[in-house]
Amino acid sequence: MNRLPLQAAALRAEWTKLRTMPGTFWLLAAVVAATVGVSAAAAAATRCPARLTCPVDTGKLSLTGVQLGQAMAAILAVLAIGGEYSSGMIRVTLAAMPCRVAVLAAKAAVVAGLTLAAGTVAVAGSVLAGALVLPGHGFTPAHGFPVLSLADGPVLRAAAGSVLYLSLISLLALGVAAAVRDTAVAIGTVLALLYLFPIIAAVAASSQWQRHLQQLGPTTAGLEIQATRNLHGLPISPWAGLGVLAVWAAAAVLAGGLQLRFRDA
Repeated sequence: MNRLPLQAAALRAEWTKLRTMPGTFWLLAAVVAATVGVSAAAAAATRCPARLTCPVDTGKLSLTGVQLGQAMAAILAVLAIGGEYSSGMIRVTLAAMPCRVAVLAAKAAVVAGLTLAAGTVAVAGSVLAGALVLPGHGFTPAHGFPVLSLADGPVLRAAAGSVLYLSLISLLALGVAAAVRDTAVAIGTVLALLYLFPIIAAVAASSQWQRHLQQLGPTTAGLEIQATRNLHGLPISPWAGLGVLAVWAAAAVLAGGLQLRFRDA
């Protein structure tokens, strides 16, 4: 069997498994609901009183929900391979598809693709919620806040970057799950990276260490893609920050691939 049919067969198999896995579409719906819901709540809870200068990045504020939606995306990615290890079905998968690299690549493509689709809906809904809610809370052109629109370059970059961010988080989670081969441990590890690392960075002893940790963390660096104002004050530039997350995701997938390639299932 040559490479192209092998890859196509692997993609079909992984798509079939993931779409029939209990909870897949509920988790994708949760990505959308959590992201839009938290973003709308954050916008509704923020106000800019008249005659005051408000140092608020409305573009980033409208995408706040990504910080919760990423957990749902990560759990989906972990279950995509962790469930097979816990049930023993991974042995059947590898018997039917001996090329283990193709199996992991197909899983990565399907997981990232579904997350990309759900993330697009979630981010678009979040920006729309911000555009509808924020003007009524004082964030108007008269106060120096243009109406949120994807036609605005920085907002479009923040929105597109947030969709990519969610997909990279799913790849990071998939790689961790493939490496540790235990669903609970993988979820704990990924959630620690997503939520514990930023806390450690925030309480670092010195501002210099804080800045370095923010530049190196997968979430602290990756979420800088959402910034639309005062970019010069960021620990790392938006696209460079997303690049840091991409390195984390690539390293995790590589580690998972090596484990899958050289260890028995």
